[in-house]
Amino acid sequence: MARPRSGQIVGTLREIWPLLPAALYLLTFLGIVLFYLIALTFSKVTDTGVIFPTLRTLGEVVVMPQFSEALVNTLLFALVGTPLELIVGLYLALLLYKWFPFRDTVRSVFMIPLAIPALVTAILLFILFDYPGGHVNHLLMGKYAFFPQVLHDPINWRSSKVFALGVSLVGKVWRDMPITMLIISGGLLSIDPELLDAAKSMGAGWRRQFQHVIVPLILPSISAVVLLRSIEMWKEFIFPFVLAGQHELLGTFIESLYNSWGNAHQSAAVALILVFCIVATSFLLFWLAEMLRRMVVEGGEHAKR
Repeated sequence: MARPRSGQIVGTLREIWPLLPAALYLLTFLGIVLFYLIALTFSKVTDTGVIFPTLRTLGEVVVMPQFSEALVNTLLFALVGTPLELIVGLYLALLLYKWFPFRDTVRSVFMIPLAIPALVTAILLFILFDYPGGHVNHLLMGKYAFFPQVLHDPINWRSSKVFALGVSLVGKVWRDMPITMLIISGGLLSIDPELLDAAKSMGAGWRRQFQHVIVPLILPSISAVVLLRSIEMWKEFIFPFVLAGQHELLGTFIESLYNSWGNAHQSAAVALILVFCIVATSFLLFWLAEMLRRMVVEGGEHAKR
């Protein structure tokens, strides 16, 4: 009995051996980052020296009103942005699911946002909504002949937190939309067309096909999109940094604490809290996805009976 087990272990090691360099690379840098985050978070510089371990730095950060606002802004950013990216990506993937003339060309056009750097997209939006001389203000003030005058005075769009974060969210969704579309498209292409034909022959319309055939079969793709996009929303930096200004998210607040305030310990504390939020969200989404999968399986078995 020992020989087959040792042979299985050797075979498994041979299979995973090519992955070991990449795994060591990722784990090494992850360990270094976490080590310094923890070391800086649980230490405090005083007149007498560095105190370690201590919760004083973490306590100082938690009671900051700027931290509370950044945490709420980031939470809302993730709660709104994640389903929005899922809906947009799902719609475009369904649009490209069935063949039509120039479908590959249309798919290539939809990939353009991913080819444009996020910083370039954010700066373009900044120029459009700049105050007072942005193109949107010029348009609404009737400075272009093809559009009637709507405003007499320019609007400082980015002074509004809702609008500034909303534009940041729109830019983020537009730029990352191709990733969501490709993941869901991969799930759609794995569906056997005969299943849809069978459902159609039984009188099921498109809505019932989508609800009872397509969604259960692409559930793994949807789960992957929700998990990946929620992580991206939590750690978003570029769009709110360029467009939202003083309305900070956790990512931009970390930068402010480090560069503007010059406090690496508090910056590391916020970063560690952000890591905790991402990990907690990931576990929650894994649990919800598993629960939804079980519901779909049980529903299918109940329908067969």
